[in-house]
Amino acid sequence: MNGPGEVQKNEDQEGEAAATGPQAETLEAKRSWTADSHSALEAEGTHGFGERVMATLYLESCRANSVVPVSCLLRQESASELNLRHRGLGPQGVRALASVLTSNPYIKRLDLRDNGLCGAGADALADVLRKNNIISDVDLSENQIGAAGLQAICTALALNPTVEKMQLQGNRLEEQAAQHLAALLLHHRGLKSLDLSYNQLNDLAGEILGPAVAENTGLTELNLSWNCLRGLGAAAFARGLEANIFLKVLDISHNGFGDSGASAIGDALRVNNVLEELNMRNNRISVSGALKLGLGLQVNQTLRILIISKNPIRSDGCVGLLKSVRNNKSSALELLDVSDIQVSRECEDLASSMNEILPGLCIKLYTSRRKDWPQASTPSQPASAPSDSGL
Repeated sequence: MNGPGEVQKNEDQEGEAAATGPQAETLEAKRSWTADSHSALEAEGTHGFGERVMATLYLESCRANSVVPVSCLLRQESASELNLRHRGLGPQGVRALASVLTSNPYIKRLDLRDNGLCGAGADALADVLRKNNIISDVDLSENQIGAAGLQAICTALALNPTVEKMQLQGNRLEEQAAQHLAALLLHHRGLKSLDLSYNQLNDLAGEILGPAVAENTGLTELNLSWNCLRGLGAAAFARGLEANIFLKVLDISHNGFGDSGASAIGDALRVNNVLEELNMRNNRISVSGALKLGLGLQVNQTLRILIISKNPIRSDGCVGLLKSVRNNKSSALELLDVSDIQVSRECEDLASSMNEILPGLCIKLYTSRRKDWPQASTPSQPASAPSDSGL
Protein backbone atom coordinates (compact mmCIF):
# COMPACT_ATOMS: atom_id res chain seq x y z
CA MET A 1 0.00 0.00 0.00
CA ASN A 2 1.34 3.42 -0.96
CA GLY A 3 2.12 6.01 1.70
CA PRO A 4 0.83 9.61 1.63
CA GLY A 5 4.05 10.88 0.04
CA GLU A 6 3.91 8.37 -2.77
CA VAL A 7 0.23 9.12 -3.41
CA GLN A 8 0.99 12.85 -3.70
CA LYS A 9 3.91 12.12 -6.04
CA ASN A 10 1.69 9.98 -8.29
CA GLU A 11 -0.96 12.72 -8.39
CA ASP A 12 1.65 15.31 -9.38
CA GLN A 13 2.93 13.08 -12.15
CA GLU A 14 -0.59 12.48 -13.46
CA GLY A 15 -1.26 16.23 -13.41
CA GLU A 16 1.92 16.95 -15.34
CA ALA A 17 1.09 14.29 -17.91
CA ALA A 18 -2.35 15.87 -18.48
CA ALA A 19 -0.97 19.40 -18.90
CA THR A 20 -1.10 20.90 -22.39
CA GLY A 21 -0.22 24.16 -24.14
CA PRO A 22 1.11 26.95 -21.89
CA GLN A 23 0.83 24.73 -18.81
CA ALA A 24 3.13 22.16 -20.38
CA GLU A 25 5.65 24.88 -21.31
CA THR A 26 5.65 26.16 -17.74
CA LEU A 27 6.16 22.66 -16.36
CA GLU A 28 9.03 22.08 -18.77
CA ALA A 29 10.63 25.35 -17.68
CA LYS A 30 10.34 24.30 -14.06
CA ARG A 31 11.98 20.95 -14.77
CA SER A 32 14.86 22.69 -16.57
CA TRP A 33 15.08 25.28 -13.83
CA THR A 34 15.31 22.58 -11.15
CA ALA A 35 18.05 20.66 -12.94
CA ASP A 36 20.08 23.74 -13.82
CA SER A 37 19.73 25.37 -10.43
CA HIS A 38 20.69 22.28 -8.45
CA SER A 39 23.79 21.60 -10.54
CA ALA A 40 24.75 25.26 -10.51
CA LEU A 41 24.39 25.58 -6.76
CA GLU A 42 26.51 22.48 -6.28
CA ALA A 43 29.17 23.91 -8.59
CA GLU A 44 29.24 27.26 -6.82
CA GLY A 45 29.44 25.76 -3.36
CA THR A 46 33.10 26.78 -3.13
CA HIS A 47 32.38 30.40 -4.07
CA GLY A 48 32.43 33.26 -1.64
CA PHE A 49 29.41 34.10 0.46
CA GLY A 50 28.53 37.11 -1.71
CA GLU A 51 28.45 35.01 -4.88
CA ARG A 52 26.18 32.43 -3.21
CA VAL A 53 23.78 35.13 -2.12
CA MET A 54 23.58 36.61 -5.63
CA ALA A 55 23.08 33.16 -7.16
CA THR A 56 20.24 32.50 -4.74
CA LEU A 57 18.62 35.84 -5.53
CA TYR A 58 18.86 35.13 -9.24
CA LEU A 59 17.35 31.66 -8.94
CA GLU A 60 14.46 32.99 -6.87
CA SER A 61 13.88 35.76 -9.41
CA CYS A 62 13.89 33.24 -12.26
CA ARG A 63 11.27 31.19 -10.46
CA ALA A 64 9.13 34.28 -9.83
CA ASN A 65 9.32 35.23 -13.53
CA SER A 66 8.89 31.65 -14.80
CA VAL A 67 12.13 31.65 -16.79
CA VAL A 68 14.99 29.18 -17.01
CA PRO A 69 18.19 30.46 -15.34
CA VAL A 70 21.23 31.20 -17.48
CA SER A 71 23.80 28.76 -16.12
CA CYS A 72 26.84 30.83 -17.11
CA LEU A 73 25.61 33.64 -14.89
CA LEU A 74 25.63 31.30 -11.90
CA ARG A 75 29.29 30.58 -12.66
CA GLN A 76 30.11 34.25 -13.18
CA GLU A 77 31.89 34.71 -9.86
CA SER A 78 33.89 37.99 -9.95
CA ALA A 79 34.34 38.32 -13.74
CA SER A 80 34.18 41.88 -15.04
CA GLU A 81 32.30 41.03 -18.27
CA LEU A 82 28.91 39.35 -18.69
CA ASN A 83 28.25 38.18 -22.26
CA LEU A 84 24.66 37.05 -22.78
CA ARG A 85 24.24 37.88 -26.48
CA HIS A 86 21.87 35.75 -28.59
CA ARG A 87 20.29 34.08 -25.53
CA GLY A 88 16.65 34.92 -26.26
CA LEU A 89 16.15 36.38 -22.79
CA GLY A 90 13.18 38.57 -23.65
CA PRO A 91 11.63 41.03 -21.18
CA GLN A 92 11.02 38.38 -18.50
CA GLY A 93 14.58 37.13 -18.64
CA VAL A 94 15.93 40.66 -18.13
CA ARG A 95 13.57 41.20 -15.19
CA ALA A 96 15.01 38.08 -13.57
CA LEU A 97 18.54 39.27 -14.37
CA ALA A 98 17.90 42.66 -12.78
CA SER A 99 17.99 41.22 -9.26
CA VAL A 100 21.66 40.27 -9.77
CA LEU A 101 22.84 43.21 -11.86
CA THR A 102 21.50 45.90 -9.55
CA SER A 103 23.88 45.03 -6.73
CA ASN A 104 26.66 43.17 -8.57
CA PRO A 105 30.00 44.79 -7.62
CA TYR A 106 32.08 43.15 -10.39
CA ILE A 107 30.46 43.43 -13.83
CA LYS A 108 31.73 46.40 -15.83
CA ARG A 109 30.79 45.31 -19.34
CA LEU A 110 27.28 44.01 -20.07
CA ASP A 111 26.53 42.48 -23.49
CA LEU A 112 22.83 41.80 -24.15
CA ARG A 113 22.92 42.03 -27.95
CA ASP A 114 20.08 40.29 -29.82
CA ASN A 115 17.86 39.19 -26.95
CA GLY A 116 14.44 40.46 -28.01
CA LEU A 117 14.24 42.91 -25.10
CA CYS A 118 11.85 45.34 -26.84
CA GLY A 119 10.52 48.29 -24.85
CA ALA A 120 9.55 46.28 -21.77
CA GLY A 121 12.98 44.70 -21.42
CA ALA A 122 14.69 48.08 -21.88
CA ASP A 123 12.50 49.48 -19.12
CA ALA A 124 13.59 46.69 -16.76
CA LEU A 125 17.25 47.26 -17.60
CA ALA A 126 16.84 51.01 -17.10
CA ASP A 127 16.02 50.34 -13.45
CA VAL A 128 19.35 48.52 -13.15
CA LEU A 129 21.29 51.37 -14.77
CA ARG A 130 19.70 53.88 -12.38
CA LYS A 131 21.05 52.00 -9.37
CA ASN A 132 24.26 50.30 -10.51
CA ASN A 133 27.38 52.49 -10.47
CA ILE A 134 29.82 49.80 -11.67
CA ILE A 135 28.67 48.99 -15.23
CA SER A 136 30.44 51.28 -17.71
CA ASP A 137 30.04 49.49 -21.08
CA VAL A 138 26.61 48.34 -22.34
CA ASP A 139 25.68 46.65 -25.64
CA LEU A 140 21.92 46.66 -26.34
CA SER A 141 22.19 46.29 -30.11
CA GLU A 142 19.56 44.44 -32.15
CA ASN A 143 16.89 44.44 -29.45
CA GLN A 144 14.19 46.55 -31.14
CA ILE A 145 13.77 48.71 -28.05
CA GLY A 146 12.16 51.54 -30.05
CA ALA A 147 11.61 55.11 -28.88
CA ALA A 148 9.84 54.11 -25.65
CA GLY A 149 12.62 51.77 -24.58
CA LEU A 150 15.26 54.32 -25.53
CA GLN A 151 13.54 56.98 -23.43
CA ALA A 152 13.75 54.73 -20.36
CA ILE A 153 17.44 54.01 -21.01
CA CYS A 154 18.33 57.66 -21.59
CA THR A 155 16.47 58.78 -18.47
CA ALA A 156 18.41 56.24 -16.43
CA LEU A 157 21.75 57.24 -17.95
CA ALA A 158 21.08 60.89 -17.11
CA LEU A 159 21.24 59.83 -13.46
CA ASN A 160 24.26 57.57 -13.88
CA PRO A 161 27.55 59.14 -15.04
CA THR A 162 29.37 55.79 -14.81
CA VAL A 163 28.35 54.48 -18.25
CA GLU A 164 30.99 55.49 -20.81
CA LYS A 165 30.12 53.30 -23.80
CA MET A 166 26.68 52.50 -25.21
CA GLN A 167 25.88 50.44 -28.32
CA LEU A 168 22.36 50.83 -29.70
CA GLN A 169 22.68 49.70 -33.29
CA GLY A 170 19.76 48.00 -35.02
CA ASN A 171 17.03 49.11 -32.60
CA ARG A 172 14.50 50.67 -34.99
CA LEU A 173 15.26 54.15 -33.74
CA GLU A 174 13.49 56.80 -35.82
CA GLU A 175 12.94 60.55 -35.55
CA GLN A 176 10.86 60.12 -32.37
CA ALA A 177 13.98 58.74 -30.68
CA ALA A 178 16.08 61.76 -31.64
CA GLN A 179 14.68 63.91 -28.84
CA HIS A 180 15.78 61.38 -26.23
CA LEU A 181 19.21 61.04 -27.83
CA ALA A 182 19.62 64.81 -27.90
CA ALA A 183 18.77 65.03 -24.20
CA LEU A 184 21.32 62.29 -23.49
CA LEU A 185 24.05 64.16 -25.38
CA LEU A 186 23.24 67.38 -23.57
CA HIS A 187 23.16 66.01 -20.03
CA HIS A 188 25.44 62.94 -19.88
CA ARG A 189 29.01 64.21 -19.80
CA GLY A 190 30.53 60.84 -18.90
CA LEU A 191 29.45 59.08 -22.11
CA LYS A 192 32.49 58.68 -24.39
CA SER A 193 31.33 56.31 -27.14
CA LEU A 194 27.87 55.99 -28.74
CA ASP A 195 26.92 53.60 -31.56
CA LEU A 196 23.63 54.41 -33.34
CA SER A 197 24.34 52.61 -36.61
CA TYR A 198 21.76 50.56 -38.54
CA ASN A 199 18.75 52.60 -37.39
CA GLN A 200 16.28 54.84 -39.25
CA LEU A 201 17.38 58.29 -38.08
CA ASN A 202 16.26 60.68 -40.83
CA ASP A 203 16.46 64.35 -41.83
CA LEU A 204 14.41 65.58 -38.87
CA ALA A 205 16.59 63.51 -36.54
CA GLY A 206 19.65 65.21 -38.01
CA GLU A 207 18.17 68.63 -37.33
CA ILE A 208 17.53 67.62 -33.71
CA LEU A 209 20.90 65.94 -33.14
CA GLY A 210 23.00 68.71 -34.72
CA PRO A 211 22.57 71.30 -31.93
CA ALA A 212 23.03 68.58 -29.30
CA VAL A 213 26.34 67.52 -30.87
CA ALA A 214 27.42 71.16 -30.87
CA GLU A 215 26.80 71.44 -27.12
CA ASN A 216 28.06 68.00 -26.09
CA THR A 217 31.09 68.04 -23.81
CA GLY A 218 32.21 64.45 -23.46
CA LEU A 219 31.58 62.20 -26.45
CA THR A 220 34.73 61.22 -28.36
CA GLU A 221 33.35 58.51 -30.69
CA LEU A 222 30.03 58.58 -32.57
CA ASN A 223 28.79 56.04 -35.12
CA LEU A 224 25.79 57.08 -37.25
CA SER A 225 26.50 54.84 -40.23
CA TRP A 226 23.65 53.11 -42.10
CA ASN A 227 20.97 55.65 -41.22
CA CYS A 228 18.90 58.04 -43.37
CA LEU A 229 20.59 61.40 -42.77
CA ARG A 230 20.08 63.53 -45.88
CA GLY A 231 19.50 67.07 -47.09
CA LEU A 232 18.79 69.69 -44.45
CA GLY A 233 19.20 67.14 -41.66
CA ALA A 234 22.70 66.20 -42.82
CA ALA A 235 23.68 69.87 -43.13
CA ALA A 236 22.30 70.63 -39.64
CA PHE A 237 24.27 67.76 -38.16
CA ALA A 238 27.45 68.96 -39.90
CA ARG A 239 26.99 72.42 -38.40
CA GLY A 240 26.91 70.77 -34.99
CA LEU A 241 30.25 69.16 -35.78
CA GLU A 242 31.65 72.59 -36.55
CA ALA A 243 31.06 73.75 -32.97
CA ASN A 244 31.98 70.48 -31.22
CA ILE A 245 35.31 70.43 -29.37
CA PHE A 246 35.43 66.84 -28.07
CA LEU A 247 34.53 64.40 -30.87
CA LYS A 248 37.55 62.58 -32.33
CA VAL A 249 36.01 59.71 -34.33
CA LEU A 250 32.90 60.10 -36.51
CA ASP A 251 31.35 57.50 -38.82
CA ILE A 252 28.55 58.82 -41.06
CA SER A 253 29.07 56.30 -43.86
CA HIS A 254 26.13 54.86 -45.82
CA ASN A 255 23.80 57.82 -45.37
CA GLY A 256 22.84 60.39 -47.99
CA PHE A 257 24.76 63.55 -47.11
CA GLY A 258 25.14 64.47 -50.77
CA ASP A 259 26.87 67.61 -51.98
CA SER A 260 25.16 69.96 -49.52
CA GLY A 261 26.17 67.75 -46.60
CA ALA A 262 29.73 67.42 -47.91
CA SER A 263 29.93 71.19 -48.23
CA ALA A 264 28.76 71.60 -44.63
CA ILE A 265 31.35 69.05 -43.48
CA GLY A 266 34.00 71.01 -45.38
CA ASP A 267 32.96 74.17 -43.52
CA ALA A 268 33.17 72.25 -40.24
CA LEU A 269 36.70 71.02 -41.02
CA ARG A 270 37.85 74.59 -41.56
CA VAL A 271 37.00 75.36 -37.92
CA ASN A 272 37.10 72.06 -36.05
CA ASN A 273 40.52 71.34 -34.52
CA VAL A 274 39.70 68.10 -32.67
CA LEU A 275 38.29 65.53 -35.13
CA GLU A 276 40.83 62.87 -36.15
CA GLU A 277 38.87 60.18 -38.04
CA LEU A 278 36.00 60.74 -40.48
CA ASN A 279 34.22 58.05 -42.52
CA MET A 280 31.98 59.39 -45.33
CA ARG A 281 31.85 56.27 -47.51
CA ASN A 282 28.84 55.89 -49.81
CA ASN A 283 27.08 59.23 -49.25
CA ARG A 284 26.04 60.24 -52.79
CA ILE A 285 28.76 62.90 -52.98
CA SER A 286 29.62 64.11 -56.49
CA VAL A 287 32.49 66.18 -57.88
CA SER A 288 31.16 69.49 -56.58
CA GLY A 289 30.70 68.09 -53.10
CA ALA A 290 34.24 66.70 -53.09
CA LEU A 291 35.69 70.05 -54.13
CA LYS A 292 33.82 71.85 -51.35
CA LEU A 293 34.98 69.23 -48.86
CA GLY A 294 38.51 69.89 -50.10
CA LEU A 295 38.25 73.51 -48.97
CA GLY A 296 38.21 72.23 -45.42
CA LEU A 297 41.15 69.91 -46.03
CA GLN A 298 43.23 72.87 -47.20
CA VAL A 299 43.34 74.31 -43.67
CA ASN A 300 42.49 71.46 -41.27
CA GLN A 301 45.38 70.39 -39.02
CA THR A 302 43.99 67.48 -36.97
CA LEU A 303 42.22 65.03 -39.30
CA ARG A 304 44.33 61.86 -39.68
CA ILE A 305 41.92 59.53 -41.50
CA LEU A 306 39.41 60.42 -44.21
CA ILE A 307 37.38 57.71 -45.94
CA ILE A 308 35.31 58.97 -48.86
CA SER A 309 35.27 55.80 -50.96
CA LYS A 310 32.32 54.58 -53.03
CA ASN A 311 31.10 58.09 -53.85
CA PRO A 312 30.57 59.30 -57.46
CA ILE A 313 33.23 61.99 -57.18
CA ARG A 314 35.09 60.70 -60.29
CA SER A 315 38.66 61.62 -61.16
CA ASP A 316 38.07 65.36 -60.93
CA GLY A 317 36.87 65.02 -57.37
CA CYS A 318 39.81 62.81 -56.41
CA VAL A 319 42.28 65.25 -57.97
CA GLY A 320 40.65 68.14 -56.12
CA LEU A 321 40.96 66.35 -52.77
CA LEU A 322 44.58 65.38 -53.43
CA LYS A 323 45.54 68.94 -54.36
CA SER A 324 43.83 70.29 -51.23
CA VAL A 325 45.88 67.98 -49.03
CA ARG A 326 49.07 68.74 -50.97
CA ASN A 327 48.55 72.49 -50.53
CA ASN A 328 48.11 72.17 -46.76
CA LYS A 329 51.59 72.23 -45.25
CA SER A 330 50.15 71.57 -41.78
CA SER A 331 47.95 68.62 -42.76
CA ALA A 332 47.98 65.70 -40.32
CA LEU A 333 46.36 63.30 -42.80
CA GLU A 334 47.73 59.74 -42.70
CA LEU A 335 45.08 57.90 -44.74
CA LEU A 336 42.98 59.17 -47.64
CA ASP A 337 40.68 56.42 -48.90
CA VAL A 338 39.15 57.16 -52.31
CA SER A 339 38.81 53.52 -53.35
CA ASP A 340 35.93 52.09 -55.40
CA ILE A 341 36.17 55.13 -57.68
CA GLN A 342 37.52 54.86 -61.22
CA VAL A 343 40.24 57.44 -61.79
CA SER A 344 42.34 58.75 -64.66
CA ARG A 345 46.08 58.51 -65.14
CA GLU A 346 46.38 62.14 -64.03
CA CYS A 347 44.95 61.19 -60.64
CA GLU A 348 47.23 58.17 -60.31
CA ASP A 349 50.28 60.24 -61.23
CA LEU A 350 49.33 62.94 -58.73
CA ALA A 351 48.92 60.34 -56.01
CA SER A 352 52.36 58.88 -56.83
CA SER A 353 54.02 62.27 -56.69
CA MET A 354 52.39 63.02 -53.35
CA ASN A 355 53.78 59.79 -51.92
CA GLU A 356 57.23 61.22 -52.51
CA ILE A 357 56.38 64.60 -50.99
CA LEU A 358 54.31 63.21 -48.09
CA PRO A 359 55.74 59.76 -47.26
CA GLY A 360 53.59 59.52 -44.15
CA LEU A 361 50.37 59.71 -46.19
CA CYS A 362 48.71 56.53 -47.47
CA ILE A 363 46.46 57.15 -50.49
CA LYS A 364 44.10 54.29 -51.24
CA LEU A 365 43.03 54.42 -54.89
CA TYR A 366 40.97 52.15 -57.08
CA THR A 367 43.66 50.53 -59.22
CA SER A 368 41.76 50.36 -62.52
CA ARG A 369 41.66 53.45 -64.70
CA ARG A 370 38.68 54.50 -66.79
CA LYS A 371 37.82 51.97 -69.48
CA ASP A 372 37.76 54.65 -72.16
CA TRP A 373 41.28 55.85 -71.32
CA PRO A 374 43.54 55.11 -74.35
CA GLN A 375 46.16 52.43 -73.85
CA ALA A 376 49.80 53.37 -74.36
CA SER A 377 51.32 51.72 -77.46
CA THR A 378 54.69 49.94 -77.39
CA PRO A 379 57.07 48.95 -80.22
CA SER A 380 56.27 45.28 -79.71
CA GLN A 381 52.48 45.78 -79.72
CA PRO A 382 51.31 48.87 -81.69
CA ALA A 383 47.90 50.16 -80.69
CA SER A 384 46.56 49.61 -84.23
CA ALA A 385 48.16 46.22 -84.89
CA PRO A 386 45.78 43.88 -86.79
CA SER A 387 44.79 40.58 -85.16
CA ASP A 388 45.63 37.21 -86.68
CA SER A 389 41.95 36.48 -87.26
CA GLY A 390 41.76 39.43 -89.65
CA LEU A 391 44.35 38.00 -92.06
